[in-house]
Amino acid sequence: MSHKKLKVSAIKNGTVIDHIPANHLFKVISILGLDKISNQITFGTNLESHKLNHKAIIKVTDKYFEDNEINKIALIAPTAKLNIIKDYEVIEKKVVDIPDEVVGIVKCFNPKCITNKEDITTRFSVVSKEELALKCHYCEKITSEEHLTII
Repeated sequence: MSHKKLKVSAIKNGTVIDHIPANHLFKVISILGLDKISNQITFGTNLESHKLNHKAIIKVTDKYFEDNEINKIALIAPTAKLNIIKDYEVIEKKVVDIPDEVVGIVKCFNPKCITNKEDITTRFSVVSKEELALKCHYCEKITSEEHLTII
């Protein structure tokens, strides 16, 4: 009896985002706005992974991301890797890196912050990348990873 491995099908051109923690798949889809585009998207979750136990993968046909888009993923999936595909071949590999500034992605933890009262785009400087900590540009409160809410 042979065991067949099922893989998410190959794409001709586009981006494969791999090594996403399984429980963050839909957050990554949301952060990248993949729920609002018409490109073909294939994803799988709870796939076996040596590094993460269970991982998720997203394949987006005919879409290449800018670095600033990719770096948004790092906030919730710092282990993510990207493969850029042209004619079924991986032509480039990218790793995500937490940006120095985070704009319009995360909600301020402080309920009294003006960004939670008025229609103002949130803006944070990253004060720590290891133990994620974001300092609000407006109220200067720190939002930590455990309180991170994606807008």
